[in-house]
Amino acid sequence: MIQTVVKRDGRIVGFNEEKIMAAVRKAMLHTEQGEDSILIRRITDYVSCQGNEQMTVEQIQDMVEMELMKSPRKEVAKKYIAYRDKRSIARKAKTRDMFLEIIETKSNDITRENANMNADTPAGMMMKFASETTKPFVDDYLLLPEVKEAVRLNYLHIHDKDYYPTKSLTCVQHPLDKILQNGFFAGHGESRPAKRIETASMLGCISLETAQNEMHGGQAIPAFDFYLAPFVRKSFIEEIKVLEQATGIEYKHLYEVEIDDYIPSSVKHLEGDKRIIQHAINRTVSRVHQSMEAFIHNMNTIHSRGGNQVVFSSVNYGTDTSAEGRCIIRELLHSTYEGVGSGVTAIFPIQIWKKKRGVNYLPDDKNYDLYLLASKVSARRFFPNFLNLDATFNQHEDWKADDPRRFEHEVATMGCRTRVFENRFGKKTSIGRGNLSFSTINLVRIALECRNIENEKERIDCFYSKLNQILDLTALQLHRRFEFQKTAAPKQFPLLMSVLWEGCEQVKDENTIEKVINQGTLGIGFIGLAEALVALVGKHHGEDEQAQKLGLEIITYMRNRVSEFSEKYQHNYSVLATPAEGLAGRFTRRDKKDFGLIKGITDREYYTNSNHVPVYYQCSAHKKAKTEAPYHDLTRGGHIFYVEIDGDATHNPDAILTVVDMMDKYNMGYASVNHNRNRCLKCGYENSDTKLTRCPKCGSSEIDRLQRITGYLVGTTDRWNSAKLAELNDRIIHE
Repeated sequence: MIQTVVKRDGRIVGFNEEKIMAAVRKAMLHTEQGEDSILIRRITDYVSCQGNEQMTVEQIQDMVEMELMKSPRKEVAKKYIAYRDKRSIARKAKTRDMFLEIIETKSNDITRENANMNADTPAGMMMKFASETTKPFVDDYLLLPEVKEAVRLNYLHIHDKDYYPTKSLTCVQHPLDKILQNGFFAGHGESRPAKRIETASMLGCISLETAQNEMHGGQAIPAFDFYLAPFVRKSFIEEIKVLEQATGIEYKHLYEVEIDDYIPSSVKHLEGDKRIIQHAINRTVSRVHQSMEAFIHNMNTIHSRGGNQVVFSSVNYGTDTSAEGRCIIRELLHSTYEGVGSGVTAIFPIQIWKKKRGVNYLPDDKNYDLYLLASKVSARRFFPNFLNLDATFNQHEDWKADDPRRFEHEVATMGCRTRVFENRFGKKTSIGRGNLSFSTINLVRIALECRNIENEKERIDCFYSKLNQILDLTALQLHRRFEFQKTAAPKQFPLLMSVLWEGCEQVKDENTIEKVINQGTLGIGFIGLAEALVALVGKHHGEDEQAQKLGLEIITYMRNRVSEFSEKYQHNYSVLATPAEGLAGRFTRRDKKDFGLIKGITDREYYTNSNHVPVYYQCSAHKKAKTEAPYHDLTRGGHIFYVEIDGDATHNPDAILTVVDMMDKYNMGYASVNHNRNRCLKCGYENSDTKLTRCPKCGSSEIDRLQRITGYLVGTTDRWNSAKLAELNDRIIHE
C-alpha cells in the first residue's frame, strides 16, 4: 500500500488518494460519456493498494494510465495521457520562456531586478540563469512550508534568496587597518603590508573586491581617513629621502616634523628646512591625490560576482582631524569633484560623511572647512551622503575626542542604508560586522485584508493580529537561515573569516563559522507603511497626525517584537527600513490582482519604500523631515532620509548644508539629497534640465541621466525596473 510519494523536486510527502481521483475525474469530464464515479473509485483503490510503500509521482501516474487502458473507457486514458504531456510541456515552457527573456536581453523585472547589475552581458546572463534556477531549490529544500506559503501569498519577501544555498552573509565593514598593517591571504595569492599611500589605496580596492566575491551584499570601509592617514606621513618621509639623495644632505630631523596641514604652495621664496618640507608636502599631496583618483577609478571599473557587476562599495570618513587624515579627506573630495575619465560622476564608492559636533559641523570645528567642501562636492556629484554621529542612537559612551582610535566608537553605514552598531554578543561597533540576512514584510497586504472591517478599533486590532503572525514567521525564517549559514566552513570565505569578520581568529581551526557570525544582525524589513495607513485610517502619515501616530505605533510594535526575538533566539535582530527595488513593484502587482485598484493604495506601480512619505506627496523638506525623523531611532537596522531639490545643485551647496541642519535638528541618522544631473556622452556638457533629450552644445541625443535609486547611483535608468521608473517619474521637489 502506498504511504509516501516522492515529488518531482525530490520532496517526500504523504500519499493523498484524492489527487488520483481528481485527475481521473478531470479526464472523464473531457469525454462524451462524462464521469463514472464507480470506475474512479475502483482505479484509485487498486493503485493505492497495489503500489509500493513509497513511489514517485511518475510511477503512480503510470499505474493509473495502465488501469485506464485496461478499462472499457479507453478514451479517458487518451485524455489522461494528453493531460500528462501538457503538464510536462508547461513545466518546461515556464523555464524555457524565462531563459529566452534573459538570452534575448529583454527589459523586464527579471533582468532589471538590480539596477547595479548588467544582466545583458554573458556573465550577467549566467548570474540570472543561476539565480532563477536556484530559487525553486530554496523553496523546496530550505524553507518551511508555512514560510513558502507566506511568500506565495505576498506577505513576505526573502532577500537574496538565490544566494541562500551558498551560506553567504550580506555585508561587512572592513577593518582595513589589519590588512594594511599585516597583509592578507585570500585563497589565491597573498598581499604584503602597505608601505606607501599608493599601495594602501590599492589594498583598499582589493579588500573590497575580494570580499564582494565571498558575500551577496555590500562592502564598506568604516574609517577611510583614519586607515589611510599613516601612509600620508610614510609617503612624506619617502619624499624627504628622495631630497636627501638629490642634495646629499641628511634631513632625518624632518621625518616627524609637525605639519599643520598638507597644503601645496610655491617653494620659490622658501629656504632651508622650510623649502624642503614644502617641497615634500607638494609631492606628497600629488601622490595622495593620484591615489584617491586611482581608488575611485578602480571601484568603478573592477568587476566582481562573475564579472558582471562593479563592487557595491562604500567609504565612511570625515572625523580624522590630523593633518594626514585631513589630506586624505581633502584629496578624496577633490578627486570626486573632478569625476572619473573625462569628468563623469563616479557611481562607486558611495561616500558617507560622518558629521560630528566638535569635529566637523560648526564653524569653530577643526574639519569644518572640509565639511563645506563635502557639501560642494555633494551638490555636484551626489556624494557624499551624510551620517549623523550626534543622533542620540548613534552615540557611543566610550567616544573621546583625544582617543586616536575613536573611530572604533563611531557608527558607520553601508551606502544603501544598512546599519550595524548595537551588539548583544560583543563590543558595540560597526567594524568587522555586518548584516547576515534580511527579509521584508508587506504591511499593505496585511492592512488590505482588514480594510473592510467597519469599526476602526477592530480593524486595527485585526491588523496587529495578522502582523504578529507574520513577524513570528519572519523571525523563525531568519533564525533557520542563520542555523544554515553557521554550518559554513571558514575556508568558504577565505578573506572574510581570516581577516575581516570580528572575532574571526576564533574559527581558524574550526569546521564552522558558528562562533563568530552572531556578531552580525538579522534584519526584519517592511515596505508600504504609507499605503498601509491609507488602508487602515484613510490617510498616510505625511498628511494626517493621527495616521502618523498610528504609523509610529506600528513600527514601535515591530521594534519591541524584534527585541523579544533577540532574546528568544539569541541573535541580533533589528528593524530595517527596507530599500526596495524590484520588490516595490512585485508586492503591488500581486495585491492589485487580488484586491483591485484602490485609490492611494494599489493605484500606482509601486509601494512607498519603508516609512517614507510618498514621493508624489507635495510637502516641504522640513515637513518631510519632521514626519520621517522619529522612525530612524526605531529602524536601527538601517534607514535614510531623502530630499528632492530643484535646479542646478552645483551652484547651491547651501541646500546640502540645510539638509544636514535638519538632520541635527530632528535627530535623524542618515540622509542624502536627490537632484537631477545630465551629461552629454559626446562632448561632456552638463546641466540639470529634467526634460533634456538633446545636448544644446553638440546636438547629441546620447544623454546620461544620473539618478539615485535606493541609496546608490545608477548612471542610466535603462536598467531600472518598471516600478522604480514609475516612482522616479512621480518624484516631486521639496521646497
